[in-house]
Amino acid sequence: MLKLIQLEMKKYRFAGIIRAAFIANLCMFVLIAAINISSIGAEIPELATFEDILVIIDTLVRATFIIFAGVLLSKLIIDEFKSQSITVLFMYPINRKKLIIAKLLIVITFTFMAIILSVLFLTCAIFLLDQFIDAVPGTLTLEMVIKHGTSFVTGGLAASFMSLIPLYFGLRKQSTVSTLVASIIIVLLVCSNNGGFSLNEIIIVPIILACIGALVAYLAIRNIEHVDLISKSGS
Repeated sequence: MLKLIQLEMKKYRFAGIIRAAFIANLCMFVLIAAINISSIGAEIPELATFEDILVIIDTLVRATFIIFAGVLLSKLIIDEFKSQSITVLFMYPINRKKLIIAKLLIVITFTFMAIILSVLFLTCAIFLLDQFIDAVPGTLTLEMVIKHGTSFVTGGLAASFMSLIPLYFGLRKQSTVSTLVASIIIVLLVCSNNGGFSLNEIIIVPIILACIGALVAYLAIRNIEHVDLISKSGS
């Protein structure tokens, strides 16, 4: 399985995807830093503490990498079904279920690791920036780090599974556009903040969405056996 994952990552030039993720982190840092700097000397209670900054980091990172996951699903799975190139892969002595599992594991693992590492990078970067410009009143406490650290891990895990939901729409229509639109809709549902309230704060919502994502992955793995029937009927 590990060899299969490595081959898939090499095939799709994963180094480029990692570079794109790093660039996304730089963009998020610039955005958050700009908000911090512009708030110096101004009365903006929404950005008054490090706790508020951590919430912004959490929201931005999850939104960014749920959409990244949609792009990965499109590249690794949807495009291959759309072009029928995946049926060629099935002619090789490779267990097709293992192949689809490898692709899904890449998406899940990348999304989770990207969220965790991005949160760490942005938190450290903003903390270091604050040492020079003192943009955020107060200090980043250990209690705050532990509280939000647990939330980041559980939220990242939930996001990595809910990001698989667009796979259902992408496979159904064999469309990368449908996959990306579904990813954006999920972001709007769980990452939008209306008057300080977010659906993600209702713990059952991300859990249900993560379970739906896991179910979509299970169905994709189970139904992969029917690909030959589809290709034969079209020949």
